[in-house]
Amino acid sequence: MHNAGNLKRLGIDMSNFDFVVALAGNPNTGKSTVFNNLTGLKQHTGNWPGKTVTRAEGGFEYNDNKFKLVDLPGTYSLLSTSTDEEVARNFILFGQPDVTVIVADATRLERNLNLVLQILEITDRAILCLNLMDEAGRHNIKIDERMLSKDLGIPVIPSVARYNKGMDELLASIYEVVSGKYVCKPYRLKSKSKELNVAVEKLTRQITEEFPNLPNAQWVALRLLEGDQSIIDAIRNGELGKIYSVEQNKTELETVV
Repeated sequence: MHNAGNLKRLGIDMSNFDFVVALAGNPNTGKSTVFNNLTGLKQHTGNWPGKTVTRAEGGFEYNDNKFKLVDLPGTYSLLSTSTDEEVARNFILFGQPDVTVIVADATRLERNLNLVLQILEITDRAILCLNLMDEAGRHNIKIDERMLSKDLGIPVIPSVARYNKGMDELLASIYEVVSGKYVCKPYRLKSKSKELNVAVEKLTRQITEEFPNLPNAQWVALRLLEGDQSIIDAIRNGELGKIYSVEQNKTELETVV
């Protein structure tokens, strides 16, 4: 499922691993603690290619499979208004990780869901790790994780990472998603604007014709309509085509952008 060639361009070597897992989340959600629990001492740090942003990656084994875990920069959104957001977004969009684990603060769930919904616009394979459940309990915050999972269409795992609670369940959930035992059906936001929906549908068809293997053409269409320069450039220079189809003829979508 992951794109090994583009992962290599992003500095990720998958030669000794079966699956790649992205770890995303807002700052101060306990994401680093989740990363340390899953990888232990099997981790190292460096910079993203061409960036000053630090990248941490590690590994773990589960059910005779080797997983590489990549800790993405903590961000509040994926709108690419900062280098951290650009790095996180490009990894999920272009690297196509086998699963993206989103760590959220259970005490500030409403604010954290902004990033969750943005990630679900890009990928069909995601898990919500609902961390700091002990703090939520102390604030008398109750979350029905089963209903939340049903509404989002992805697994939701409650956890207290600093005490290693929920990590076994998270590992099992990661395996179920990458193996296809759990098929995510992520919730997608729908605009109430008829005009916008028509424009998105038309643009999505054009993008799909040019890049038939693109798994998230509608999301790309929305970014184009917003004037996202990095996505416009990826289409004009053929980068989007290189990512999803090596043999495919790539032409610029001048009528689109």
